[in-house]
Amino acid sequence: MTKEEAERVIRHLVHKWAKDSGINLATEQPSFSAFQSWLHDNAYSHYLSFRSANGAQYDAQAWFDQELRQTSRN
Repeated sequence: MTKEEAERVIRHLVHKWAKDSGINLATEQPSFSAFQSWLHDNAYSHYLSFRSANGAQYDAQAWFDQELRQTSRN
């Protein structure tokens, strides 16, 4: 899987996870580790397997933060 393919799917799954988990994005700061656990529990963890200079985990967390508008916390 390419990094671009993984990015598209992970960005989509962030919103699916937040909705399915009942996360209130206005009042909560969701955890990337909780999202990552959800990926593993729902057989999506293979989307974290792609080549990246920074590392797949690092990039996935950056996309997570961007999608949930949490980039200011980093």
